Amino acid sequence: MSSSGNDPQKPSSAKPYKPQPVHPDNLPIDYSGFIAIIFGVADVMFRYKLGSQLALIFCAQSPANMKNIEN
Repeated sequence: MSSSGNDPQKPSSAKPYKPQPVHPDNLPIDYSGFIAIIFGVADVMFRYKLGSQLALIFCAQSPANMKNIEN
């Protein structure tokens, strides 16, 4: 049986987790913000009240789902 560097029985050999840095150009797409824009444009074009309400909901959901607040 070989011992690895991540043995849970030896806390002194544990290494802290460091996330890999992500370049700002490679961030995932914000689908909530994109859907909010689509519903907002549909509301302006077709005057749907439901479109504006959905746009507000998705607009509020977009910052809530951000993983990195600095975006």
